[in-house]
Amino acid sequence: MKKELFLILKPKKILQCILIAVIPAILFYVISLNVLMLQGYQTREIIKESADLTDSSSFLGFLSNIGIWLWISSASICFFTITKTKSLIDKGQKKLLLLTGLFSILLAIDDFFMIHDRYISQYICYAVYALLTFTILIGNYKTILKTDAFAFFLAGFFLALSVFIDIIQSKIPFNHHKVQVFEEGFKFIGIATWLYFNANAAAYNSKELKPNTL
Repeated sequence: MKKELFLILKPKKILQCILIAVIPAILFYVISLNVLMLQGYQTREIIKESADLTDSSSFLGFLSNIGIWLWISSASICFFTITKTKSLIDKGQKKLLLLTGLFSILLAIDDFFMIHDRYISQYICYAVYALLTFTILIGNYKTILKTDAFAFFLAGFFLALSVFIDIIQSKIPFNHHKVQVFEEGFKFIGIATWLYFNANAAAYNSKELKPNTL
């Protein structure tokens, strides 16, 4: 029992957990709560889910929310690989995962807060995203090739197709809702493929293994 207790109460592990998880979580929660309350939001509006606040179905925005999960999953895989498997990845792979992880977080924030729909012109956002994608590709081309270039380009194709439809949808002579089904469908497939690419890029062991095709 003493041995188990010692393993549980290791000072280094306790300090690490408190500094990395507990304190940042408390700060984020308290600061977010206070800032939003100062903006006029009620406590219930801040801490409760949209479906609960509007007395709607729990499936409200289901596919959109799953898409955000996929973005976050991509980022999590990238950052976990960088911090926990340093000996299994080379510098090029680490750089690629850092960039795609940060890009995934950026796109998740955009999707969650609807940045390009409400706050910044979609044309500016799309131009920035295209530039960032091109920069990642040019700066990490060899690493992308050795991990899973097909998945990278396929993800880019579906996401670009979604953006293209979004830009021209007002000129398409079809029902707006039907057009959006295709736009969001291509986007969802693109996000899923992006997750697949990042998972493969993270699983690739340049020193010991061949590319992992999942």
